[in-house]
Amino acid sequence: MNDRPACYPEPPAALVSSVGNDRLPLLDVLTSPVPSGVFQSPTDHRHVLCLHVGDPVPVSWRASNHERQGVRIHGQYCVVPAGASTRWIVSRPARSLLLRLTPSLLAEAADAMKLGSRGADLDPAIHVRDPQIERIGWMMQSEDQDAYPGGRLFVDSLATALATRLLALQSRTPVTTSRGGLPARRLRQVLEYIEAHLDEDLTLAELARVAGLSASHFKPLFKQAVGMPAHRFVVERRVERARVRLLEGKQSIVEIALEAGFAHPSHMARWMRRVLGLSPSQISMGRR
Repeated sequence: MNDRPACYPEPPAALVSSVGNDRLPLLDVLTSPVPSGVFQSPTDHRHVLCLHVGDPVPVSWRASNHERQGVRIHGQYCVVPAGASTRWIVSRPARSLLLRLTPSLLAEAADAMKLGSRGADLDPAIHVRDPQIERIGWMMQSEDQDAYPGGRLFVDSLATALATRLLALQSRTPVTTSRGGLPARRLRQVLEYIEAHLDEDLTLAELARVAGLSASHFKPLFKQAVGMPAHRFVVERRVERARVRLLEGKQSIVEIALEAGFAHPSHMARWMRRVLGLSPSQISMGRR
């Protein structure tokens, strides 16, 4: 019997703050090798999604009283609920993209979708294919490979989207949102908070608390109110602050990047090109 590799490390340093446990990421990701043979997966306090990466691989899978055989293909995923364990027989070595999702976020999403107290319980599953979940997985993989240029807020947004989609698929409940967005007073409080803390690694839960809502309720309401997701709004405010500082010409590139909330100058340059179509040097030349 082959032991499964140690595939549940501490959250990536780029996503962890020294503030405390309440700042741990809602979602993390790891690309893990999966050995051939038989193994029992370890239990985890989070829900785990395993997206298959690469060539098709015949497998046998057992969780509780559920047992299935079949061929896993690229992009298909399995669901291992928090606290559960699965037994696998893999015909040859493979790779999985592991997504770990905090159960409390799933409970928030279930409440927002009005699914009741049992609505947040995930069922084990295998050989599932869904374009939205696959897209979230690849975006998380890209973020991890690039040292999380989108920051905590982008990952939190992906986590909320993943929780909502998983529940929608399992319950066969369409996702609906309230009309009108955030009330004006709450929206103003959130926008003022963003401006005052733009240089910090903001989280979705943090902004939701300012609005007096859960992250799952806050995310769609903010988008309705301002016309874009919270993480995109924050990025555009950071780009604008950096543009103004570059035109003022009183600070170094490193100082401007940090004040605007970017991890380093290359992250700032990347987002400036995406949002404005201009590099920092091109913007600096505009003041001459």
